Amino acid sequence: MRLLHTMLRVGDLEKSLAFYTEVLGMKLLRREEYPDGKFTLAFVGYGDESANTVLELTHNWETNRYEGGGGYGHIAVAVDDAAAACERIRQRGGNVVREAGPMMHGTVVIAFVEDPDGYKVELIECD
Repeated sequence: MRLLHTMLRVGDLEKSLAFYTEVLGMKLLRREEYPDGKFTLAFVGYGDESANTVLELTHNWETNRYEGGGGYGHIAVAVDDAAAACERIRQRGGNVVREAGPMMHGTVVIAFVEDPDGYKVELIECD
């Protein structure tokens, strides 16, 4: 396993991209539009996603502001098999809050588990 990304919800994607790229010196690695879900994902970081943990900026088109604490999303971890990882986590006493399956509006297989404080950890099936 390896840490993939941390997701933050942002109210103004262009301002956020300008901050992370121009102010902090990150690179825009990829940007994906999901019209059916009315959201955009932008991934920024200091190196290629295949070898580095990055930041996912999520812009929900109909939301332009979040209250403190509401902008935090989840931590993501790569796994070979999301369903098998859920089973291992469950056997070890972990709480699976979303079983393995394709993400909404996409095809990537994901699952979510919850830590003792209620923070979500996304398991992303990667080759």
